[in-house]
Amino acid sequence: MTKNEMIKKIEELQELETFIEEIKAEAETIKDSIKAEMLDRDIEELAAGQYIVRWTSILSNRFDTTSFKKQFGELYKSFTKQTSSRRFSISC
Repeated sequence: MTKNEMIKKIEELQELETFIEEIKAEAETIKDSIKAEMLDRDIEELAAGQYIVRWTSILSNRFDTTSFKKQFGELYKSFTKQTSSRRFSISC
């Protein structure tokens, strides 16, 4: 791939990523308006034509690694393992 082809690909990628972010923001706005309507009606389930929308509360338990690390630092270290990954980025 030539330098100009690479530049073109990078610019195309940046345009697409910008478009994706704009569309995600628009979708989030629509979700928020549906949630606001459900909140106004004080409901967790809404039937609209063929669709059923649910916005429910969920309780979950999560392990507090920060507190565990503070209290049991050596034990925490003995159960952690290092992983490797690659990060893709483009900067100007």
